[in-house]
Amino acid sequence: MRPLIIGHRGAPGYRPEHTESAYRLAIAQGVDAVEPDIVLSRDGALVIRHENEIGSTTDVADHPEFADRRTTRVVDGVERTGWFTEDFDWNELATLRCRERLADLRPDSAEFGGAEPILRLRDVLAIADDADRPISVVVEVKHAQYFSDRGFAIDELLLAEISRAGWGDRRDRLIFECFELGVLDRLRRFGAPVVFLTETRGAPADEVATMGDRARPFSWFRGDAGLEALAGRVDGISVAKRDLFVLDSDGTASGTNDLVARAHARGLVAYAWTLRPENRFLNQRYRSGDDPAAQGEWMAEFAAILDTGIDGVFVDHPDRYIGELCDPS
Repeated sequence: MRPLIIGHRGAPGYRPEHTESAYRLAIAQGVDAVEPDIVLSRDGALVIRHENEIGSTTDVADHPEFADRRTTRVVDGVERTGWFTEDFDWNELATLRCRERLADLRPDSAEFGGAEPILRLRDVLAIADDADRPISVVVEVKHAQYFSDRGFAIDELLLAEISRAGWGDRRDRLIFECFELGVLDRLRRFGAPVVFLTETRGAPADEVATMGDRARPFSWFRGDAGLEALAGRVDGISVAKRDLFVLDSDGTASGTNDLVARAHARGLVAYAWTLRPENRFLNQRYRSGDDPAAQGEWMAEFAAILDTGIDGVFVDHPDRYIGELCDPS
């Protein structure tokens, strides 16, 4: 059975991420689902951005009226300097325009920068409503502990938004995901699937906040004990694609591991993120030449990931991966 093809932030291989055109293009290219990331504005709007720092993906630096809001924050244990969504109300954020994050790799997409405003979750749900077939929405909750520490219950705001948008009875078309388990525990009451995201390194921010050095690393959750702990608590696990490969001492993939099979044995679905064709994002085994923007042997990497039995993949270029499924020759 073919995996779920999820348009990662829309179709950001062709349009700036999280824009209306990126989502509409992903749907036109045949995705099963789209994936918006949600952060919060000062007045509690569910803003579609990959992180709350927006200096690299919007034109906020070009707005002199917002120059004094540039600041430094520690978010999920990482110090970052820039402009943060929680320092703006929605009406202010709506004046900004989106830009291509990877302009050096994707100059064609960068040509569309500055044309489109930031979206809210309700806007993405409306785009899905406008599709010519049922489209699922995989909502990634970002920085849940960080926003909780600032007095926001992002899970409550999310469920309220879903209800207002008319999606309260569409549990079969919604998936919630997060790198933190606490917010997924709270979202389970809605009845839609919840998926735990893991990084290759580090630990869940909410566990670090409550357990300090005793926080269990993401790698632990990919082991047998961790998968046992997740079974019944979440519906699935979503891992960085590199964590599906057996790596040689120099980091070259020599094959795939049994992570997906071990997840399936415990009743968990397994997703992988993020599949991209450019050399920069491929394991060195699948790169072609030295140009990081050149397209490598992404088809071979995709085939190896498919062979693990993966249930879903997040992709930046939906048409290529869907085309490969339809015509693997």
